[in-house]
Amino acid sequence: MNDTTINLLRGLFGVSVFFLICYGLSKDRRNINWRLVGSGILMQMLLAFLMLKVPLVGTGVEAVATLFKLVLDFSLAGSSFLFGDLATDVENVHNATLGFRVMPAIIFFATISSLLYYLGILQKIVYVFAWIMHRTMHLSGAETLSAAANVFIGYTEAPLVVRPYLERMTRSEIVCLMTVGMATMSGTILGIYMVIIGGGDGERTVQAGKFLITASIMVAPIAIVVSKLLYPESEEINRDLKVSRESIGVNLFDALTNGVTQGLKLAVNVTALLIVFISLVHMANFLTLNLLGGWTGLNEIIVAKTDGNFEGLTLQFIFALFFSPVAWLAGVDWDYALLVGRLLGERLAITEFVAYLALGEMIESGVLTDPKAIVISTFALCGFAHFTSCGIIIGGISTLAPGQRENCARYVLYALAGATIATLINATVAGAILG
Repeated sequence: MNDTTINLLRGLFGVSVFFLICYGLSKDRRNINWRLVGSGILMQMLLAFLMLKVPLVGTGVEAVATLFKLVLDFSLAGSSFLFGDLATDVENVHNATLGFRVMPAIIFFATISSLLYYLGILQKIVYVFAWIMHRTMHLSGAETLSAAANVFIGYTEAPLVVRPYLERMTRSEIVCLMTVGMATMSGTILGIYMVIIGGGDGERTVQAGKFLITASIMVAPIAIVVSKLLYPESEEINRDLKVSRESIGVNLFDALTNGVTQGLKLAVNVTALLIVFISLVHMANFLTLNLLGGWTGLNEIIVAKTDGNFEGLTLQFIFALFFSPVAWLAGVDWDYALLVGRLLGERLAITEFVAYLALGEMIESGVLTDPKAIVISTFALCGFAHFTSCGIIIGGISTLAPGQRENCARYVLYALAGATIATLINATVAGAILG
């Protein structure tokens, strides 16, 4: 067998295992809609083939990624006006420049998104994408609209698109809403990870953007499939497909101001999370390295066995050890499974922001050089599937629909498991096709 066939067979094996896990965790196997499952898988495979293998479509995605980079350059003009060299020092993009280059970009992207939403452009894009899923997968209107919205505006804003339906959504629909929300990535955040993975290199930034855009679009149908395997629909659903006309401003300037405010909140939130979680990781590493690892002599063994990629019994190594089999299942060669396993663990336990920072540093330092492992990592980390999101998503939906608070709290871990599995399936498919 040639390498292509082996890659495809290995990808099929990994995807099958992930689906078996979903089936094993299902709340109601008798009510699984296998037609929906089949159509969702076919849609994802079609999207994967078109976006990763058809040159014309790939060029279109690359053009969108280039547009994202252009917007990033625009935001850089504003941040460099205020911060000077602190914002333009690309050699230190992973360190001090993060706060002066990346955080202002979040604010600018949020403002542009607000503008597009006010003008009705985002709603039209969301409706087209939702209509396609509605017709092929026969979902409720609220599910398809929220799934489509998550691809473009993120899991905190997407519920606004289906606000009129939220209180009447079934438990299966709520699980679907949360699963897709945590499995996809908004355009606002997507542009930031382009900078982190790109590391100041224009061509690599665009390539990273191409993969991130593809990953976020590809994962939507498979996240729906996973949610419907975990919590099948057994109640009557509303199939109306109407986008909420709720406005985010009384005029253009009000919409822009709202965008700036939301972007600022997001940037502050990301900054606070990074400070707290990275500090906690260092505190945990101090304990494991100096106490358990030092006393037992495990530090020296780990350094020797991993060729110095890990400094000892750190939290990163524990993540790597636990998630390396998962990375292998997703298609990563065993030589790189520990490194990618570390990234998967950091995404789940900390945030995807920290994981992408680590990925960017691995690429920059030459520790992670395997193209397939880089592709799988980029796809697998693309989403908000981490414990922090659980609280955010419960609070967001409950604010709009207080009656759904109990359902959100009860099934949010189901949604987290579903989102994690969906991103892994997404990464496995991408690795099999591109590997």
